[in-house]
This record gives sequence, C-alpha cells and structure tokens, in this order.
Amino acid sequence: MAGTWAKLEQKGAGPGARSSHAITLVGDTAYAFGGEFTPRVPVDNTMYAFDLKTQTWSALTTTTGDVPPPRVGVTMAAVGATVYMFGGRDLEHKELNELYSFDTSTRTWALLSSGPPHRSYHSMVADDTSGKVYVFGGCGDAGRLNDLWSYDVSAGSWEKLPSPGEACRPRGGPGLAVAGGKIWVVYGFGGEELDDVHCYDPATGKWSAVETTGSDKPSPRSVFCAAGIGKHVVVFGGEVDPSDLGHLGAGKFSPEAFALDTETGEWARLDDAAKDRHHPGPRGWCAFAAGEKDGRRGLLVYGGNSPTNDRLDDIYFFAPVLN
Repeated sequence: MAGTWAKLEQKGAGPGARSSHAITLVGDTAYAFGGEFTPRVPVDNTMYAFDLKTQTWSALTTTTGDVPPPRVGVTMAAVGATVYMFGGRDLEHKELNELYSFDTSTRTWALLSSGPPHRSYHSMVADDTSGKVYVFGGCGDAGRLNDLWSYDVSAGSWEKLPSPGEACRPRGGPGLAVAGGKIWVVYGFGGEELDDVHCYDPATGKWSAVETTGSDKPSPRSVFCAAGIGKHVVVFGGEVDPSDLGHLGAGKFSPEAFALDTETGEWARLDDAAKDRHHPGPRGWCAFAAGEKDGRRGLLVYGGNSPTNDRLDDIYFFAPVLN
C-alpha cells in the first residue's frame, strides 16, 4: 500500500498557525474552529471555511445564534450539512461539555445540550449511516477518561454506551474512527504513549481488544490524525515521546502514515517522508478530517505543533492507496 501527499494553496483570510483545533468537511468545504497559538491560550471563536476547489479561506464573521466561546482541545464532526462541536478547554483551563451545532447553509450556531462529562483532547467521529456522533475519552475534570457516548442527531439525545473495561486504559489524544461498521479506538496517552487497539460493535453493544500485526506497526503515540476510510483506519503523525514540559513544550513527533486493515488486524506503512517532497513532516495536535478531493477519498490535515514547538499553518491532503 502507498499514498500521496499534496500541499494545498491557501488564499483568502485563513485561521493562521494553530494547534489543538478542529476541522471537518461538508462536501467540498472544510470548517475549522478553535485552537491555540500560545500554549493553553485559545486563539479565537471564529468559524473559518476553506473551499477545497478554489483553495480559498473565508472567515465567517457574520454567524448568528449561540456562538461558542474560544476553546482548545475541541472536536468537530459533520452529519449532512450540519457541523457538531463538543467540549474543549476554555481560557481559564476549565474542561467543557456543551454540544453545539453549526448549520452551514444559514451559518447559525445553536447550543443543543450539555453532553457527557466535561473534557478536552478527546476524540469525536460521525457515522453518516446511523446519523450518530460518537465521543470517546479525553482529559476530564478528575483525570483521563475511557467512556464512549453517542449523540443521535434525529432524536437530539445522548446515550452512554457500555464501558470498554480496564483493558482499555483511560486516555487523552486517542484515535477514533468508524470502519467496517464498528467504532475503533486506536492508541492515545494514558500516562505513557499507548499502542493498543479496541473496537466497539454497535450491533452487539460489545467491546473487543484487537491484536494487531505487521512489520510496519506504528510505535506508541497520541494526538495524531485518524480516520476511517473503507475497512481501514488511517493514521498520521502524532506525539511518540512527550515533552518534559507537558503541554507547554514540544515532544518528539512522527512523520509517518499507516493503515490498519480492520478485517485482518494488520498494519501497513503508507508513505515515506524522505521520498515525498510534498510530505508535511513530523507534527502532532493537528486538525484533521476524512473526505474527498478530486474524486479521491483521503485525509485532510491542517496545522498542528512542530518539533520546534512552533505552530503550523499549512494544509495538506493525503490520498492513500489501500488494498
């Protein structure tokens, strides 16, 4: 398996350099919100839109409704033409638990509900088939979490799903993806970088610990990009060795992309940073989303933190070639 990276041009008024932000795709438009330039200090609360066809940013300053306050460690996912945003951490370093929606056709925000327990640096993914949004793990008021919740868009209600048990340690910065009709939890930080994989089957309501194989299995990591593409979970980058300064510093980041075949449990390396001149290089704490560009399904990656602790403002599209 392999894949190709493309660095996208950016025209217009974009968000600029940041990390710990969120991005999601609705058709040919990516929506970005939140994040930090200075560690732990939210940048703004403007929703930005990036047109993938024209590669142009727009700051949506005329939005109406319940505009959320600035935050970092936030997540977004889209169902249809509506973006859902949950949690994060505010300027006073408090964990949040509000669920907002953003109607992309009317540019209207709505505060839908308080959701699962307060958290930041969690993971969130949408399942268009079921019309549900899933939230897993993150950093809560009293420590890291390993709970899974679903929000039914049609019913407008949250459901706490069965616990994965002690085998799946509480963690921040995990990968979360929908692939093969199941919810996949991949790696994360639980006091140390983790390399375990777990899946939840909505049809049976049961969790499974997944034994993975492959000579190119990725090393333990957290705060990486992860997306379900067909039967695969594709991951990129992430922190493989945390900084002694914690969130104030930059740890060691990976430049690698991998795919997990959820049917066989086998990992495969997808790219080679030394051979691809368009490669984004090592980074973590990025904003990312699965989507399509020019008819190819792949992973959109925007910004993040670099090994020099400088926030990044570039945007890439990775198109993997999967078996």
